[in-house]
Amino acid sequence: MLIKKPTVIVDKRLTVHKIERMAKKAKSSSVRFRPHFKTHHSADIGEWFRPFDVSNIAVSSVGMAKYFASHGWNDIMICIPANLLEIDELNQLSKEVALHVLVDSVETSKFLCEKIKHDTKVWIEIDVGYRRTGVPTERMDQILKIAKHIQNGQNLSLIGVITHAGHSYHARSLHEIRSIYTETTSRMKIVQETLSSAGFQDLEVSIGDTPTCSLIEKFEAPISEIRPGNFVFYDLTQLNIGSCQENEISMTVACPVISKAAERNELVIYGGGASLSKEHYVSDRQTVYGLVALPEDGKKRTHAVNDTFVASVSQEHGKIIGPSEFVNDIKIGDVLMILPVHACQTTLLHKEYQTYAEEILTAYQPSIS
Repeated sequence: MLIKKPTVIVDKRLTVHKIERMAKKAKSSSVRFRPHFKTHHSADIGEWFRPFDVSNIAVSSVGMAKYFASHGWNDIMICIPANLLEIDELNQLSKEVALHVLVDSVETSKFLCEKIKHDTKVWIEIDVGYRRTGVPTERMDQILKIAKHIQNGQNLSLIGVITHAGHSYHARSLHEIRSIYTETTSRMKIVQETLSSAGFQDLEVSIGDTPTCSLIEKFEAPISEIRPGNFVFYDLTQLNIGSCQENEISMTVACPVISKAAERNELVIYGGGASLSKEHYVSDRQTVYGLVALPEDGKKRTHAVNDTFVASVSQEHGKIIGPSEFVNDIKIGDVLMILPVHACQTTLLHKEYQTYAEEILTAYQPSIS
């Protein structure tokens, strides 16, 4: 690999293997696999999904939906509550593709009834414990009101109920993740059955967090769709949760070493918050912005070096602390591979990636949408 500046490196073989594994799991459970493309947000990587019969995708913004629509994806879900200020863009998208939008308020559902000009599929977002967006399951009165408004919309079709159990990211064991999955399934079943009793029948149920989708082997009723995203790369957050093993992390950032202070057991890389993001976690009272591995034969990386991590970041600088024997072996001009804390945040900082075979992969950039 020829690396001159911070560069996202993707292990294509491993990434495709994970895509195939998740697609097979969905198929064996008879649920739709709608991968969330926000993690990689790359049209080139999107093509890696097609051989596994993936035709439905999720994205995180209208701009990203437009990007993937322009690359031939025709069934797209925007996984945030519909933004009323982008109604013109939503109308254009709904004219071009099978567009799915989320609502979690009576106000939004009423607005869409009045303003959507083309057939649009609608999902009611349910909060099963994450406390971000979605209608809490105990507010069935509000859920029913939203459903009735959608039913009255000339160009709206109520497809189902959807949730993101994001609180699974705070879990630290398989038992905790299974418990969150079981509770999520139970709550969504109650919502589905209550809506069915009110005349809204055959509604689908969509779930979508990487921890449960990675660790649950069989998805059962009422689930009809899964939307994992981060699994395509994984990262240190997922490693800490227990969603993956370190050797399943298939994205790193290659960063040149630009300074060295051996007397302090420190290295500085060209790769700070602008390349890695400022996502971090605390381990043994140390703040960690990334773990450090070495390139190996230009085709893979080593395991993370023991007791070595990115300890601080500014815009372009990343300070690495490690054992003296490691620091002494590294020369200015060497390249280190940084395992990111949160892949979704890191990739969004880069307009292109590179595979070990030096294939260039283009990615969506919000500024050019």
